Amino acid sequence: MFSIVLPTWNNLSLLQLCVRSIRENSAFEHQIIVHVNDGSDGTLEWVKQQGLDYTHSQENIGICWAVNQSAALAKFDYILYLNDDMYCCPDWDTALVDYMQQLPPSVGTAWMLSGTMIEPKLTRNPCVVRFDYGQDAHTFNEAQLKSDIANNATHLHKEDWYGSTWPPTLVHKDWWIKVGGYSSELSPGMASDNDFAIKMWHAGCRVFIGVGASKVHHFMSKSTGKVQKNNGRQQFLNKWGMTISTFDRFFIQRGHVVQTQALVLPEPDSSRWAYRWHRLRGRIKRLLS
Repeated sequence: MFSIVLPTWNNLSLLQLCVRSIRENSAFEHQIIVHVNDGSDGTLEWVKQQGLDYTHSQENIGICWAVNQSAALAKFDYILYLNDDMYCCPDWDTALVDYMQQLPPSVGTAWMLSGTMIEPKLTRNPCVVRFDYGQDAHTFNEAQLKSDIANNATHLHKEDWYGSTWPPTLVHKDWWIKVGGYSSELSPGMASDNDFAIKMWHAGCRVFIGVGASKVHHFMSKSTGKVQKNNGRQQFLNKWGMTISTFDRFFIQRGHVVQTQALVLPEPDSSRWAYRWHRLRGRIKRLLS
């Protein structure tokens, strides 16, 4: 059903957990494509042993190059980008497929869906569920998580939300090709998710929805925490003439509960004072940078 692009960088224990979760907790047979950055920890050998489709680079080339190389091997019509520090919960893919199939015919394939992350640490992200099932593969309480999912635990409930950007992200392959995948100038990848979303917007996509019933446990920053980061926010501002927060708030309305009668997001109201102020502030920041 999905061609899952899965970049990894010497996170073998987490990658093994991630791949096992896809195999055990998916209702559909998905293609898993791993991009192995470096792989000196035994990742490359393990991926070959598992018979997974893969691409490989001798050193870490970052998210953007990695997902684009992996996506070139996609066999199915839908590409899903997943991080190696994610565990796919039972019914994660069913929820995405169900939502995809219920979208109005008028939308066609012009949509971008995300699953909902369960994270062990408190953040300001309004699109995640916060609960600590463990912060690495060795402390992960998989049994409790699966039990809570099966019993529809109230602390895991999440309404569908606007603002799909972060993985797991699902798009039609035609749209991946249309926008050119992830932008290599943002390598190794800070703000590349936001950049991909705004490219989808400019290409005509107006459906950006996070599916509350599709959940993954996210161990958080297991690769980005050890890489030298690019200044993605400044690059985004220079490229698009607005801040990420402006795009999130006024375009894709990140974190707001989805209204079923308004799946297609409108153009921002340029007459609103708040919108005009945010755009002006962005232009000033760009000139001063």
